[in-house]
Amino acid sequence: MTRLIVAAGGGGDAVAAAMLDAALYGGDDQAVILTYAWDRLLIDPLPGPRGADNFTSLEPLTPAVWKVPAEARPIAPAGSTLPRLAAELPHTFALIDPGHGAEGVTRQLEDLVTHLKPTSIDLLDVGGDVLARGDEPTLKSPLADSVTLAACCRVNAPIRLLVAGPGLDGELSREDLRGMLGPLVHTFTAKDAEPVSPVLEWHPSEATGMLAATARGLRGTCEVRDAGLPIPLTDESPTVHEVDLDEALSRNELARAIMSTTTLDQVEALSREVCGFSEIDYERNKALWLKEKRPAKLDAESVLPQLAQFEAEARSRGITHTTFRHLTEVLNLDGSQRDDLRRLLIDSKPERYTAPLWHIPAAMSDPS
Repeated sequence: MTRLIVAAGGGGDAVAAAMLDAALYGGDDQAVILTYAWDRLLIDPLPGPRGADNFTSLEPLTPAVWKVPAEARPIAPAGSTLPRLAAELPHTFALIDPGHGAEGVTRQLEDLVTHLKPTSIDLLDVGGDVLARGDEPTLKSPLADSVTLAACCRVNAPIRLLVAGPGLDGELSREDLRGMLGPLVHTFTAKDAEPVSPVLEWHPSEATGMLAATARGLRGTCEVRDAGLPIPLTDESPTVHEVDLDEALSRNELARAIMSTTTLDQVEALSREVCGFSEIDYERNKALWLKEKRPAKLDAESVLPQLAQFEAEARSRGITHTTFRHLTEVLNLDGSQRDDLRRLLIDSKPERYTAPLWHIPAAMSDPS
């Protein structure tokens, strides 16, 4: 009774897949989550996705697909959250390796379907950027989702496309998505978020963190990313909708363009042509900038006054919450300091921690 959930964009989508499995299927150990090893530069300093040759101790799941067990390790300087996910969650994590383009990912999916004979296959995207045309001005990371969408559309098996947390990734607004979302499949609850709560204490995903927070009832406006994007947290945020797979493909120009690609370089070239950019180029440029950046000193005397200034400015913008990833960047720290920052802030102001987000109260109720 194996179930297969494809995490469309990797990263936080894999954590959301565990939430989905708990909510819809009971969350036992019968689910395989197929996902990229593609983390933010805070975790993995190398731009782009990791392939099988970037890990030690992978295990063959099928002839074409590798399982990432808890014992696996990324080969330095690469980093990855997947081994820790495998250690903390009951699911089997399998690696999407896009090195051979959409055709390669299609072969991996076909191999899994042949060998596992899953009782269900869900393609899950948090936020909804899998439905982007490619020319939206807010679009930042269409590549991974487009590859998985293209591959799923080529596989001869029934696959259900699900969008969780419409608009939470900040790439398409809820208004942009509203006409494309199909039937409501589920609304996440606090009970659904509980199995991944320990993971979200350390995992850097902002979108899935907000998904879990809104499942617990949190509402407001959360500021995310290095650019400080405001994301509304509403009653729609913890929902999951089905979307017609063929309609998604007909809308996603990049997914259609890359269907016959056999290398990641080809996928990137077509992303630049269709969307005007490749997100891996953005990561390459940011990695060079981070290499030259000198991180700020991390102690209460240095950080808390800067935090107070940021919170005052954020309040003026109507912001009620933010992420520790965003705080790491606005306080001029680097990724290796994120966990220490989180501990410092929670120890200093525990009432502000609304897991896994940081609360920015109105000035009148600010205890500082």
